[in-house]
Amino acid sequence: MNVTLKNIDPVNATLTIAVAKEDYQKEVQQALNNIRKNAVLDGFRRGMAPKSRIQAMYGKSVLVDEINKLVSNKLYDYIKENKINVLGEPLPSKNEQKALDFDNQEDYEFVFDLGLAPEIKVNLSKKDKLSYYNISVTDEMVEKQMNSYKANYGVYEQVEAAEEKDMIKGLLTELVEAGINNEDSVLMPSYIKVEAEKAKFIGAKVGDVITFNPYTAYEGHETELSSFLKIKKEEVKEHTGDFTFTIAEITRYKEAEINQDLFDKVYEPGTVTSVEAFTEKNKEMIASQLAPESDYKFMIDAKQLLEDKAKDVQFPDEFLKRWLVESDTERTLESVEQDYPKILNDLKFHLIREQIVKDNDIKVEKDEIMQAALEATRAQFAQYGMANIPDQLLENYSQEMLKKEETVRNLVDKVVETKMTTILKEQITLEPKEVTVEEFQKLFEEK
Repeated sequence: MNVTLKNIDPVNATLTIAVAKEDYQKEVQQALNNIRKNAVLDGFRRGMAPKSRIQAMYGKSVLVDEINKLVSNKLYDYIKENKINVLGEPLPSKNEQKALDFDNQEDYEFVFDLGLAPEIKVNLSKKDKLSYYNISVTDEMVEKQMNSYKANYGVYEQVEAAEEKDMIKGLLTELVEAGINNEDSVLMPSYIKVEAEKAKFIGAKVGDVITFNPYTAYEGHETELSSFLKIKKEEVKEHTGDFTFTIAEITRYKEAEINQDLFDKVYEPGTVTSVEAFTEKNKEMIASQLAPESDYKFMIDAKQLLEDKAKDVQFPDEFLKRWLVESDTERTLESVEQDYPKILNDLKFHLIREQIVKDNDIKVEKDEIMQAALEATRAQFAQYGMANIPDQLLENYSQEMLKKEETVRNLVDKVVETKMTTILKEQITLEPKEVTVEEFQKLFEEK
């Protein structure tokens, strides 16, 4: 088998594979023998059909399959061995592939069009300038975070008289013979829709017996009533009369106080010992949560800068458009033409990214992936106001994340982008700008 590569221009080439009879004859014969071993034809025992019959029935299809496998393997092996950086996938040559006659030919020639990735060298220097937007941490943000901690680390306590947001437990009894009788019913006045019914529970005490109408109180809402009465939705309309609720327990959620106990629950015990230090620690934490947003915006701007520097790089446009259409049945030439500028920019940045990774010898180690998983897990808990999570729990959650291949790929990309961000920030001149959250969001709206 002979392989010939012909460069048409810097980004287009053809690859020709010449296949002679001796290249495929052995494989074809072996495949036909395997078919014969299992073939059952009228008048012949299994495996005893004449070779001529097997050849007549399966010869051409086996020949085509074996040659296609042979050519495909040789094609990709050659590309890999010669480190040819192709875009998309090789396509049968539109101009040079001749018709093949598998009935009469013994030697065949396969010609493929290749789209070659252009070499992109983008040089950055301190002459290149980009704004870097630092998001201001406001007193309102800090206060909101502290209120979140107070709510998340609060406790439930027993009280004597009910308020709107309290949880009331007791005996629910329907005032009809053989009616509903639930000993462990729970309600919260705040969920009662009708004010007159809600008012019956405000100020009520343990031991009080309240007469009310659940159907009226919840405005006949089937889902809420079926849950409260512990019946099926279709049975709700059979229970529209009055009930009594004998209060056995009133529970109120009390927010945590801002004191040493809260400091030690949120952060490592002993690291924060005053309200001032707690406030400052929260401010630092919020700033660290906002920093990735600043980096994200920086990378958008850096991507544009890099693409602009590579605006004159030549691509195999005709080949790429053809490949995009042929590789996706839902695409048309019209849709590709419309989407091509964006596709090309994404491809351009992909190649630039690969070059930056190569030039700066960026690698991702196993422990870096684990660290990225830990940070992602910690950030998820932080969204719910949970900062002081035990290391063992974080590690367990992270290990679960790493069982998914897609998650691992995403984490690797994240580590690479973080390293790229650091490198690019060092190579150019940053112009820091302090902005509010609202101003920062407008930057994307304007874009």
